[in-house]
Amino acid sequence: MSTDKLTSETRSCWDVYAEDRKEMDALAERYIDFLSTCKTERETVDYMVEKALEAGFKLDDDSSDKVVKIMRGKSMFLARRGKKPLSEGVRLLGAHCDAPRLDFKQHPVYEECNIGLAKTHYYGGIRKYQWFARPLALHGVIVKQDGEVVKINIGEDASDPVFTVLDLLPHLAYEQVEKKLAKAFDAEKMNIVLGHAPAEKDGDDDKELIKKQILVLLNKKYGIVEEDFYSAEIQVVPAGPARTVGLDGSLIGSYGQDDRICVFTGYEALMGEEQPEHTQIVLFWDKEEIGSDGSTGAKSMFFEYCMQDLLDAWEPKTPLRKVLLNTKAVSADVHGGLDPDYQEVHEKRNAALVGHGPVFCKFTGHRGKYSANDAHAEFVGWIRKVMNDSNIPWQMAELGKVDLGGGGTVAKYLAVYGMDIIDFGPAILAMHSPFEIASKADVYATMRAYQAFLRS
Repeated sequence: MSTDKLTSETRSCWDVYAEDRKEMDALAERYIDFLSTCKTERETVDYMVEKALEAGFKLDDDSSDKVVKIMRGKSMFLARRGKKPLSEGVRLLGAHCDAPRLDFKQHPVYEECNIGLAKTHYYGGIRKYQWFARPLALHGVIVKQDGEVVKINIGEDASDPVFTVLDLLPHLAYEQVEKKLAKAFDAEKMNIVLGHAPAEKDGDDDKELIKKQILVLLNKKYGIVEEDFYSAEIQVVPAGPARTVGLDGSLIGSYGQDDRICVFTGYEALMGEEQPEHTQIVLFWDKEEIGSDGSTGAKSMFFEYCMQDLLDAWEPKTPLRKVLLNTKAVSADVHGGLDPDYQEVHEKRNAALVGHGPVFCKFTGHRGKYSANDAHAEFVGWIRKVMNDSNIPWQMAELGKVDLGGGGTVAKYLAVYGMDIIDFGPAILAMHSPFEIASKADVYATMRAYQAFLRS
């Protein structure tokens, strides 16, 4: 958008960045590799920490001008020191690295009707029917009682088996199709198929031989026993790599783009500015999809602890409140794009178009802006200028018609410190599905937008 003329129109990223296609394609290739590799918050943090250390960041070394800190392997804090003192505030970008999925229950493995299965409990806002009858993979960790951490990753390699949730055949689904969608798919029936062949009979116990065989295979591969599931975090995610979508390869399809697209572009933006004016902070949180609670979520004290460590090392006489009150922040999270097949759930004058750049969302929440951070007009005006001065294509929208839904982000948990903050991220289609769709051009525009913000 621009104030060069009386009316306001969004701009296509394809037009704005017509001369940058090689850079755009290179960024997209890195992004596809990132999405294919990082399917859990732990994998995302591990990936980003490795990249940060290669870029010269120091782990837990507050005397360094480039610091990285990790919380429980699931949340991450990156800081690059600026020319101006912390007392003048920082530029803060916060995203989340968790995504909707299925989690193994603590008593998962059982057998029924000659099939070995695992019980699950879904995590975050999913549409349950989308997880049936599709190839799935297992990712996560199992921690043994001696503290050994065993990483699980089955279903991604071409030689690996995959897993699935069985669906009901249409011939027997007459009652199911008459039910409301919310009732038609029972969460307790979202059980993962693990196997079918029984273990060899040993003469002593010939019960639950299929379950026994599954446990034997897991023990052989990972050295675990059934009790180890009590201290495990095993996540069920869509199997397979991220892919380009469409004959022209202009779209990217993958699981977990909400909100790893902002994690990736935020990190890439941070790497693009070696000597910023203000200190740059990039935060990746866990638990956003279930309310940001817990020690690794945005409601935790992790951010405050990290900031206090920086102050102790860099400016011990500056009070934390002064830094936070002078900080400008972006809640880097995705926005629901205008779906060509479901335009009726949007108010089209205030809807986001895929391919027209990252989206400012002044408020989130639902119905009457309940539970929302509502960004102040002064800050919106300031950040508009930052984008326009850098020739960034951007748009402003809200999520759907007023009474048809809504959602939340981490913005309100940072707003409590008094800092200016607004939600700002790319529009995607099929959000929270196992195969979300983003524009390759939006990935590039979002990275450039975050660069402009961080260097402002």
